[in-house]
Amino acid sequence: MSHDQTPNLPAENARREAVREKAQQVKARQTRARIVRRSLATIGAVAVVAVGAAGVTYALSSRDGRSQALPDAATDDGFVVTAATGIADPQAAQTVDGNASTLAAEATPSATVEPTPAPTTTAAPVDIRVYVDYLSTEAREFQIANAEQLSKWVSQDAAALTYYPVAMLTSKSNGTKYSLRAAGAAACVATHASDKFFAFNHELLISQPAVDSDGYSDEKLADMAQATGVTDPDTVRACIEDETFTGWAKAATDRAIKGLPDTKGQALTATPTVLVNGTPYVGRMDDPKEFAQFVLTVDSNAYYSTATPTPTPSATPSETPAG
Repeated sequence: MSHDQTPNLPAENARREAVREKAQQVKARQTRARIVRRSLATIGAVAVVAVGAAGVTYALSSRDGRSQALPDAATDDGFVVTAATGIADPQAAQTVDGNASTLAAEATPSATVEPTPAPTTTAAPVDIRVYVDYLSTEAREFQIANAEQLSKWVSQDAAALTYYPVAMLTSKSNGTKYSLRAAGAAACVATHASDKFFAFNHELLISQPAVDSDGYSDEKLADMAQATGVTDPDTVRACIEDETFTGWAKAATDRAIKGLPDTKGQALTATPTVLVNGTPYVGRMDDPKEFAQFVLTVDSNAYYSTATPTPTPSATPSETPAG
């Protein structure tokens, strides 16, 4: 008995066609899935880039806004002292330790105290400008030695006193940029509480942290400002803690290093730099009598050069002709 070995071709072809069609459907579904995944990934990437760009833009705009903030109270980057009050006895904490000198330290009880010379009041007030870095030990010495007489001269309208906060020693505070932050804090007080600027400036100097230490935090600087009795402590605190004027302080320092206003090409090379009517003081920073004598000399020269009239020759009598 024989068997038919011939395959059923129509049925086989139909089966293969069905398999092929199913494979194509699977491939089509996979292709569509890949397209969807790629689309979602692209959309996600664009969203991430957009969010990142927005974040960078915000950060840059915020930083740029802070760097562009200028203290309205500044004139040529300096702050004129409008009220030289609110300071503790500047001589109370002085010791003969090389950091500050005492007035009449070797005087006997019966010795007569020699009065400190003062600028004249018959001419325009003498112009005193002090470029100060709040981490400078010599700036501290100058302030401790001269704060009392500076306060007196300002109150008597004998002197116009201007402080210029700068940041020459920014790298001397373990990376905290204390000099820069302190200068910015001084600008905050000068801007929002000008009557307390002299007191805050004084406090920053007499309570100066050590060089190569971290210095004070922004919160502590705000506490120190508030302790001077500022009338709007919340505004002053926000200004200091937000470091609103640190960008200005850096730019002001750069400008001073390039050249000081109203001088004949002089530039800031060290702090303190003290100018009296534009003339640099090169004496001892911790000797108030030496500084007072320098101020008196400069002021006297200015007075006599502007107040003393130049004598004019008298007319020569005409000769009467002989008759």
